[in-house]
Amino acid sequence: MAVKDNKFLTFVLGEESYAIPILKIKEIIGMMAITEVPRLPNFIKGVINLRGKIIPVIDLRLKFGLEERGYDERTSIIVVELETENATRISGLVVDTVNEVLDISDAEIEPPPQYGTDVDQAFLMGMGKVKEEVIMILDADKILSAGEIKILDEV
Repeated sequence: MAVKDNKFLTFVLGEESYAIPILKIKEIIGMMAITEVPRLPNFIKGVINLRGKIIPVIDLRLKFGLEERGYDERTSIIVVELETENATRISGLVVDTVNEVLDISDAEIEPPPQYGTDVDQAFLMGMGKVKEEVIMILDADKILSAGEIKILDEV
């Protein structure tokens, strides 16, 4: 599981720890007013105006099927750059808490377990072993399906 740079931003959703390669991160911001856009899937919360640029905001809790919870002072938006077939897109990912940047070596990363063909795990790049904790490493470019990206294109 070779990663260009072994630095990852770690964050929490519910009780679980996740990470995204630091090279995908543009910035981290606190929660701000989100403008709802009608007729979007529930995990796409709407859009924000970030210094004159309109970007869609995805609540990762809802995207991953976790229970919705209210936002608080620890809730953050991780602004990421997503590569798709046709373009590069900037999106915001709402997470419960941002933790820290960690170095996770290739030796500490294992492929995600296989649960059969019914479970879509394309968004999982691997499982990082840090001390006694397992951190799910996300492939930011695969968090959204092609159909979901098409929906964002129309926002």
